[in-house]
Amino acid sequence: MVGPNKPIELWTLEDPAVEEGAVLLETVASEVCGTDVHLSHGRLAGVPYPIVPGHVSVGRVLETGGAVSDFTGSTLEPGDLVTFYDVHETCNTCWFCLVAGQPNRCPSRRVYGITYSATEGPLGGWAERIYLKPGVHVFKLPEPLGADDVIGGGCGLFTGFAAVDRSGLPMGSTVLVQGSGPVGLSAVAMSVLGGASLVINIGDPQARLDIARAFGADSVLSVTGDSVEEREAVIRDLTRGRGVDVGIEASGNPAAVSEGLHLLRDGGTYVVAGHYTDTGETPVNPHTDINRKHAEIRGQWGTSLGHVYRALAVLARHHERLDMSRIIGGRYALEDAGQALADVATLRITKAVIEP
Repeated sequence: MVGPNKPIELWTLEDPAVEEGAVLLETVASEVCGTDVHLSHGRLAGVPYPIVPGHVSVGRVLETGGAVSDFTGSTLEPGDLVTFYDVHETCNTCWFCLVAGQPNRCPSRRVYGITYSATEGPLGGWAERIYLKPGVHVFKLPEPLGADDVIGGGCGLFTGFAAVDRSGLPMGSTVLVQGSGPVGLSAVAMSVLGGASLVINIGDPQARLDIARAFGADSVLSVTGDSVEEREAVIRDLTRGRGVDVGIEASGNPAAVSEGLHLLRDGGTYVVAGHYTDTGETPVNPHTDINRKHAEIRGQWGTSLGHVYRALAVLARHHERLDMSRIIGGRYALEDAGQALADVATLRITKAVIEP
């Protein structure tokens, strides 16, 4: 990706010399997600174009720089199927790392597929090889997971998990998830597994709502087919007029925040997870939407290593019930990456996968 609003180019890069503690992967699959669409439109700051996109990927170990272990302490061997935490080079010495406990705000933070330049090597998943620098946290895929299981959810799996975790979801809660992309669908699934008594999903198109149903949503409502008033009537009826206990915004649409706060019960918790980039403002009345409602509003930007570890463990435990691979709507070769971006941007498919 050479720059915003420019065609994807196919480059040849040298395989890097594998340093001590590093890992060279053969790419099995890499996702195309909403973040990649934002990158292609230039909506993220500090991106060192040209980049090799693809921040969540699954690969097969080709070579290691000496004895290298995955996050659980298992030695990595050639042929192992792995994924990795895309955030790297947090300093563990700054105020955000040590005092705030928020390494995602570390000024040294780098992210595979986003903030590494292509001039630094194959440091993204849209490539035949991915070079994992020393210190990158690697995860062998737990049995019985395969590449499609992980990449079907992709970063949406981890972000959806993080959003539910951030909500502190009490068992027996009523939950509204706004958005039916990979983040929203994952939030639906994790809310069900987390003990919600009722899960409602607002989204589109119908194929995504069907997946939400399959993942356990009790009620699905259409953004385009149901009016705001119709959606509220249904949700009020389902919650005896109170509104939902927990709201999770996973749509990236500013209007969803206004609607979600309105549908939240007094004393409820609302998590904003879909606004990874600036998509604009929305009207919020501090008195009626927050103060008088005694609402708790939380942001969830990105994920931590713990979210990746725990989400993989949950997915492996509930593999038969939670088929994330069904989110995959198209598979593309490297030379078709531009088409994959277009298909995701226009919502033609839910999840596009690059298979080099």
